[in-house]
Amino acid sequence: MKKLLLLGGSAQQIPAIVYANKQGYYTVLCDYLPDNPGQHYASRFYCASTTDKEAVLEVAQREKVDGVVAYASDPAAPTAAYVAEKIGLPTNPYKSVEILAYKDRFRGFLAANGFNCPRAQGFASYEEAKESIHRFTLPVMIKPTDSSGSKGVRKVETLDELEGAYKAAFEQSRGKNIIIEEFIAMDHRYMIGGDCFVLNGQVVFWGLLNCHRDCDVNPLVPVGKSYPLYIAGDRIERSKQEIQGLVDLLGIRFGGFNIEIMFDNRDKPYLIEVGPRSGGNMIPDLLSMITGVDLVAATVEAALGNSCMSLNYCEKENYYSTYVLHTSKNGILKGIVFDGEIEGKILKKVIYKKEGDTVQYFDGANRAIGIVFLKFDSMDQMLDMMDHADKWIKVYVE
Repeated sequence: MKKLLLLGGSAQQIPAIVYANKQGYYTVLCDYLPDNPGQHYASRFYCASTTDKEAVLEVAQREKVDGVVAYASDPAAPTAAYVAEKIGLPTNPYKSVEILAYKDRFRGFLAANGFNCPRAQGFASYEEAKESIHRFTLPVMIKPTDSSGSKGVRKVETLDELEGAYKAAFEQSRGKNIIIEEFIAMDHRYMIGGDCFVLNGQVVFWGLLNCHRDCDVNPLVPVGKSYPLYIAGDRIERSKQEIQGLVDLLGIRFGGFNIEIMFDNRDKPYLIEVGPRSGGNMIPDLLSMITGVDLVAATVEAALGNSCMSLNYCEKENYYSTYVLHTSKNGILKGIVFDGEIEGKILKKVIYKKEGDTVQYFDGANRAIGIVFLKFDSMDQMLDMMDHADKWIKVYVE
């Protein structure tokens, strides 16, 4: 029986454990939270931090595992690569995964290899950032170098905003490092996002989606994805070329990657994020609805060295989206009401909170109240409802 080590047992990571169990694999789970829900699905559980490389390596050696998966987890991705590389299991190069996992290293790699990249620099102290801010043209983006889900991300338009933005990013950084990068003005309606999947060094699956945001609540945190892409066809092809070029240079062999790409007002493509793992907010589930391809299965099998799989699919004229339920304020959840017109478009609801639970202002993906999957009749209908979702979906908080 093959053994699979999984790093992280949150609700969004359970599908990987469930799939592995169904295939007859012995599942070993590491998570630092003693009450994580994934432990109830795994064959064996170790209460160990997924960012503690040596502790996870010890578990992997003790259990004699055949593969390591950090499903939908940025912090655990370098650990998975480190452990697999140490004991000779299938993996992408540890150094390459680190480049993708840390925003300052990623920006440095892009700039050094001829990709379009905003002026960017990492900082470990506010004093250093304050002294260097004159090198940048405002506005700038300030981000934790090692955080995901848009946590701690701020846009700074005046110097008066610098200290508050720095502190917000610093608090969300595990390593207490932040990056300042010049703001890129996007000239199209939606950022390109979604997931892709690599096998044998080639991107064989493209799950490119529109990224939606709620500018009335927080314009920096995604509130949903939709398909098909609403962008010129040549930009789709150029985006694919950028991603494959990055995969080639980093020596990426396999796995799912979460991506964000935009074009500026000079028609230049920018790789905003290429996370070394599948996307959060149930992106693989949405892509499975759209394409029929099981990316959870692909992730598990590839980690065990099983690369003989087909991820091909036929594109159909369907209109799908996800919408992240969220709130503009802290308080107690009183209810969620779906208008009758949009209720008929809903395929599935995944609700994380119940009435009476405490909910927080939507300043990161971890503040999601739930996720709704929808199917529409046309592109216009889909984009209209996604752009004005607050008309159709009401989240009541007191």
